[in-house]
Formats: sequence, C-alpha cells, structure tokens
Amino acid sequence: MGILVSAIGQGLIWATLGIGLFLSFRILNFPDMTVEGTFPLGAAVSVTLIASGVDPFISAIVAALAGGVAGMVTGLLYTKGKIPILLAGILTMTAIYSINLRIMGQANKSLLGDKTLFNAKFLNFLPTNFPTVIVGLVLITIITGGMALFLQTELGQAFIATGDNPAMARSMGINSDAMTNMGLVISNALIAFGGALVAQNNGFSDVNMGIGIIVVALASIIIGEVAFSDQMTLGERLITIVIGSILYRFVLVAVLYVGFNANDLNLFSAVILGLALLLPKLRSALNLNKVVKNGGSTHA
Repeated sequence: MGILVSAIGQGLIWATLGIGLFLSFRILNFPDMTVEGTFPLGAAVSVTLIASGVDPFISAIVAALAGGVAGMVTGLLYTKGKIPILLAGILTMTAIYSINLRIMGQANKSLLGDKTLFNAKFLNFLPTNFPTVIVGLVLITIITGGMALFLQTELGQAFIATGDNPAMARSMGINSDAMTNMGLVISNALIAFGGALVAQNNGFSDVNMGIGIIVVALASIIIGEVAFSDQMTLGERLITIVIGSILYRFVLVAVLYVGFNANDLNLFSAVILGLALLLPKLRSALNLNKVVKNGGSTHA
C-alpha cells in the first residue's frame, strides 16, 4: 500500500514536467532540449535557497522564475538569432550545467534537516508518503486548472494558433515570435518548478538529475494520450497528462518489484515511451487487418 501511495505522490509531482513539456512539444511543436537543464536548475535554486533559510514555497517560485529566464534565452536564440530549434536548446542546456554548479557550489546539495513543502508541521499527522500526495494534488490541481483557463483566453488561443500554423498566425496579426518566447518561458518555468518540488521531496539536488528527464516528461504525455481518446478538449488532455504520469510511476514500481535495478530505470523509461509511441500504429494495423478480413469474407 505504501509503495502505491508513494507512486501516486511521485506521479502528481512529476506531472508538472509533463504539462510544461506539453506546451512546447505538443502545442508549439518545439522539441525543446532546454528542459534537461531547467529541471536541475529549479532543483539547484530551490535547495540552495532553502539551505540559506528561505521559505520552501518562495524558493520554488524563484526556481520557476529562473527556469523562465532559461526558456527566454532559448526562445531568443531561436527567434532572433535564427539558431535551429534543437541547437538553441542544447546551447542553453549546456550553459545551465555550469550555472547549476555555481549556484550549489558543488555537484550535489542535501536538504537534510531543512524544512520543505513536504515536511511542514501541518502535514505531520499524515501517514508516510501521504504528504507528497496532498501537496502534489493541491499544486497540480492549481497548475492544471490555471493552464486550462489560460489556453481559453485570447492570448492562449493566439499561442495555440502559433503552434498550429505560424504563417497563418502571422497573417492574422499574431506576433508568432512573441508567442513562441512566451510558450518557452512558461514551459521551462513549470519544469523548473517541478525540479524544485522533486528536489524538496527527495531531500537533495544534483547537477546530473536532468539527464533523460525529457523522456520521463514525454512518457507522461504519450501514455495519457494512448490511454484515452484523441477527441478531448485541451483541459481534458492536461488531466490525461497527470493520469499518464501516475501510470508511468506504477510501471516503474512494477519494474523494480520484478527485481530490476534502479540503474535500469532510464532504459525502461525509453522502452516504455517507445512502446507507447508504437501502440497507436499497432492499433491501426490491427484494425486495418480486421477490415481487410471482414471485407474479404463479405465479398465471398
């Protein structure tokens, strides 16, 4: 029971990353590699501030702001510098690695004995792992609801239009460069905020904790899309990302329960994502085969 509760709590926290990447990857069609730098950046900023006596929630907000700045750098490199999408993200990600070392002053930093969002006094009465679920549920509800409302606004619709067809958006008077920059700022701010939450929950930050993080975030998105119908509103799709994140955590728990080593998790993350991406094509192929067989038998 404790393991399942832990998986749910972890899924709720990590869903922040999925929603952040959804904005750039799905809406903007922007394969943003910056996320592998902004995730540990959020962790580094939050942990360092907490260790200096700053309130955990304020530290997470500052971490989100730092992530937003990183997203803006990538956006400017792409929109103003005309640097290719992937290279712009990689340049920012590489620079952030050194910045994280500067912020922490070392490769990793512990929160042992420090106050976090997950060990606040008002949560002490809860059983083990339940504080993670409560805090994660409250925060992801606010984030998901806020993003759903934002995407329904005129600015949000302009943002969506830019991702759908930048040329048409420009013909309608929408500043597509500004929308791209805004999307990358919000996306990376959410991912850095998620990094802060994960670091506070784990009790430490590490300069290498962003490696492979884009696969984890994508897994939440793809699993949610595969598990549910494509005919959904944007608000419903955001909810499926949260559910997909929790399902992904359940799969990882099952992998560890079977007896695999924690060092194999990145491998299994890639395998899970690959299978999730292939599943729609397999479904289409199976449905096509059924149609062919049914057509053949009808013709006969």
